[in-house]
Order: sequence, then structure tokens, then C-alpha cells
Amino acid sequence: MASRQIRAPGSKPGENMLWGGRFTGGLDPLMASYNESIYYDCKFYAQDIRGSIAWARANLKLRQLGETIGKEIGGKLHTGRSRKEQVATDIRLWLRDELRKIETILVDFLKVITSRAEAEIDYIMPGYTHLQRAQPIRWSHWMLSYRMAFASDFYRLQEGIARVNLSPLGAGALAGNCFGLDRQAMAEELGFDGLLMNSMAGVPSRDFVLETMQWGKFLMNHISRIAEDLIVYGTSELLMPQKKNSDSLELLRGKSGRAPGQMAGLMMTIKGLPSTYNKDLQESVEPMFNHVKTVSDSIQIATVVLSTLTINPEKMKASLDPFMLTTDLADYLVKKGVPFREAHHISGQCVAASEKTKVSMDKFSVADFQKIDSRFGDDVLAIFDYEHSVEQDSAQGGTARKSVEEQIAMLKKMLS
Repeated sequence: MASRQIRAPGSKPGENMLWGGRFTGGLDPLMASYNESIYYDCKFYAQDIRGSIAWARANLKLRQLGETIGKEIGGKLHTGRSRKEQVATDIRLWLRDELRKIETILVDFLKVITSRAEAEIDYIMPGYTHLQRAQPIRWSHWMLSYRMAFASDFYRLQEGIARVNLSPLGAGALAGNCFGLDRQAMAEELGFDGLLMNSMAGVPSRDFVLETMQWGKFLMNHISRIAEDLIVYGTSELLMPQKKNSDSLELLRGKSGRAPGQMAGLMMTIKGLPSTYNKDLQESVEPMFNHVKTVSDSIQIATVVLSTLTINPEKMKASLDPFMLTTDLADYLVKKGVPFREAHHISGQCVAASEKTKVSMDKFSVADFQKIDSRFGDDVLAIFDYEHSVEQDSAQGGTARKSVEEQIAMLKKMLS
């Protein structure tokens, strides 16, 4: 009963199908439906037309097609071309074009990070480790920490596009093409950077789809992490409460789970395939479409969230705690010549004294510190300044203003 409800294009193979002449029986309607991919292959229509034009032009150089119409033109258009190489070409063209769009979107996202980091460099906030407030950092320094992750994604994307942008057209179904077509000319017309030089490897390869998904998995992992940080900062009131942003962040974190699943699914599909084309490869298309859309949409949503985010500088400042300067106390002693291990022990004693006396360390007098260790000098009280704290970390890559400005300049140069 169910099979009768499935609409199929007829009980017999169509007479125009290249393999139609081999069969005299009909296809079960369920199998016909199960086998069909036209409902998503139609997304390749523009790429398919471009490939056909390039193929027809290459054919025309070898022989005049004539001014005939109907099946003869169609038949000559298909001279020497396999559906397998045609689909492989369509997929590469479509994916290349989509990844170039994503490249532009990712640049916009990085520009938002750069712009906010530059404009909001003065704001100091708690830096977290293990979800605990640890040391003072610049808000800009936190944003730029993701700059490194997304910049790496950007470079990996460019490298991936180069491997996608190779042409299988003219490789035939398996062994190549016997009509002397100029594969290089067709590749250049379609904007490919080069050729896949082995026909058996070129036509069935979906490594480029899998690599794209691996790349997408990396990027979505970074999006999930920045979303999680912003969710934590929102609950800590370092950010102004915004319901829409909260929903967006949670969805970004949630949708990031799709990417590794799609990648792993495709890997399981292709890992046991014998050489050359197998029908299993049809299963690479739908997850690719979904993956690319999810990644593209997520970057755009993250860009909007980050560009409209409202921070709370006063709350950031109020969230700073003298205990966050414990490391600064240890560093102070190290600069006085105290061995590193001993300095950290002494700074721990200072924390213990503060907890015991219920007096915040920034309220200690010089004498209070010298009771713990005589090597504390009159300048120890200068430690309890959060601007001083972040400015100490002035080595390249640190949270000092000079270091943050250097990071911003590097990102601007990368994006120029």
C-alpha cells in the first residue's frame, strides 16, 4: 500500500537514460524513489549548465555539432562524458563558490572582533580559568584570543578551497577520455586552478567534501566556545542582559554539535568503499548542503551577536578582586630575587592572612606584608592596581595595552 503512494517517474527506465537500453523490466516504485537524488541535485543546476557549456565548447573544437535539434544535439553533448565526472565537477564548482562566500563572511566576523577590540581596549575584566576568576585581563585581550582561533580557521579555509578547486572534468567514468578533449581548457573556462591527474582517483574522490566538514567542525567548535564564554559572562553580569543574544548564543552552541556528526557520518560512508565510483557517494551531497548552510548561518549569526553585544564596564570593574593579584605578589617577590617556588608560597601566606583576618589584601599596610616576609618593600602597595597588573604582562601576546595593540595591528594586516 505504501509503495503505491510513492510517486515514481514510471515503471520502466526512461528511454533517454544512458543505461535504459540494458533493462526490459520495470523498477519498483519504492526503489525508484529510494534511488532518486534529483530533489537535491537540482541545487547544482547552475554548475551543471556551466560544465555542459564548457564540455560542448570542447566538443565543438573537435567536431562540428551541426544545426540539428532534439536527441542528436543532446547525444553529441554527452560525447565521452560520464555522469560520474559531471556530478563530481558540479559538486566541486558548487562547494568552491559556497566556500568563497563563507570566506567573505568570516572576514566580516574577524573585522567585528578587530573593531571592538580596538574601541574597547580600556576595559579590564576578570580572566577565567576552570570557570573561576583568576587574573585581570583586558576585555580586548579576551576577544583577540578568539582572533587566533578564527584566523587559523580562515587560513585553513583558503588552503581547503585550493584543494576543492581542481577539475575532474574529462576523466570519464573510470579510465579517462578517448576523444582528445582539452581538459586544461575546460578547467580554465570553469575557473579551476588545475586538473585531477588520475581518472580513477579524480571521479570518485569525496575527500574534499570530508575535508570541508573537518574544517567546519573546527570552526563550529570555536563558535561554540565563544558562545559559551559569552553565556558565562552574561550570567556574571559582565554583559548587559539581552534575551535575543542569549537565545542566539545557546543555538550557536547547540548547532555546533551537528558539524562533527556530519563529518563522522560521511567518513563512515566512504571508509570502506572500493576504488572508483560507488553509489554510496550519493550520500555525500545532503550532509554537505546542510553542513555548509549551518556553518555559513552560524558565522553570520555570531557576527550579529558580537557586533550588537552591550558590555557592562562598571560591572567588569566591580568584579575584580584583590585575590586575583596573588600572582602579581609572587611576581613582585621574584623580581626582588626571591626564588619562584618560594615566592608563590609567600603569596599563598598573604592570601591565608587575608582570609584569617577578614581584611582584603589591598587594605594591608606595608607592615602587614612585612610581618609575613621582610622582603616586601614600601612599593608593594602599588601591586593592588588592576591597570598596573595588566600592564605588567607586556611580552608579545600579553594583555598589556602595547601587546594588545600589536595583536590588533597584525589582524588588520591579515584582513587588508
